[in-house]
Amino acid sequence: MTILPVAYMPSVEYVARLLREESVVDLGEHYIKRSQRNRAQILSANGVMSLTVNVENANRPRQMIKDVRIDYSKRWQHQHWVSIMSAYKSSPYFDHYAHLLEPFYKREWRYLVDYNMEYLSTLLRLLGVEDKVNISEKYVAARDGDIDLRPKHNEGSTFVAEPYFQVFSDRMPFVANLSILDLLLCEGPQAVSAVLMRCGL
Repeated sequence: MTILPVAYMPSVEYVARLLREESVVDLGEHYIKRSQRNRAQILSANGVMSLTVNVENANRPRQMIKDVRIDYSKRWQHQHWVSIMSAYKSSPYFDHYAHLLEPFYKREWRYLVDYNMEYLSTLLRLLGVEDKVNISEKYVAARDGDIDLRPKHNEGSTFVAEPYFQVFSDRMPFVANLSILDLLLCEGPQAVSAVLMRCGL
């Protein structure tokens, strides 16, 4: 089984494993700051860019992920949306999906879990797959043979990315395992069959 954390605009590997393996999203774990729980990577004209959702009390030890609240005191939503538009406005599918993505940068959600899960549901729908995410409200203990993507650094991952067209491919090499948003906006409905189902796991 693959154990996944709640993730902001999750990576290509995250979604590939979600679709292809028996998996569970763990809502019973503790929050880990500066991780995929509130950080995603996109590809800008200057290279890889990290986007971080601001949260309240990020340094509180052993804070349950379900209790983490989003901090709107800084304009991170505006910054994220401007960055996404700048990076992907020339991508093949930005105009198709922008109106469905923009609400995640206009509305306010109280809890990070609710924001991330609703965003994930929307991304899966845009990928043309059923939203059949298996969720555990209690902490999931990893067993022998499980793939645990909750640690901040997953040196043990065997993921091999399937290359696809990226917006800045004319000036920089392919960058693997960015946010699924990169793949969606570059490949559109073909993302699942052309890329996700061919990645090496």
